[in-house]
Amino acid sequence: MYAIVEIAGQQFKVSKDLKVYVHRLANEEGSKVSFDKVLLLDDNGSITLGAPAIEGASVEAKVISHLKGDKVIIFKKKRRKGYKKRNGHRQYLTQIVIEGISATGSKKAASKAEKATVAATEEVEAPKKAKAPKVEKPADEAAPKKAAPKAKKEDTQE
Repeated sequence: MYAIVEIAGQQFKVSKDLKVYVHRLANEEGSKVSFDKVLLLDDNGSITLGAPAIEGASVEAKVISHLKGDKVIIFKKKRRKGYKKRNGHRQYLTQIVIEGISATGSKKAASKAEKATVAATEEVEAPKKAKAPKVEKPADEAAPKKAAPKAKKEDTQE
């Protein structure tokens, strides 16, 4: 069983007991985290797609540690100009281990579904406005008027 889940703005293919490095999460080390934005779920060949997410599905994970990734060197150069810039960056990461994937509806998802049905029943359609009747123009005004031809200038030579 695996799932494609969105964690901190990135999509990951996860399965049970998999260790994943994700962008830094605000949770403390040792705490449990639940991700509700499950985009795809594969349960032994039966695939469920979300539009955009699957309602009621969630991925449970445990935060193992916070660390920094490998250094990435950024080097900029413009030839024949003597311009060189060297810069580095280390991304802050969180290592998590996936503890389980649940495909059944959770309490949060059920409450969201109930709120959606209540909102749908309370929604009242706005009354439609009646269109104004069309006014017909008289036949002489409906025809486009032609512009009078311009007078030609005469050449005056002395």
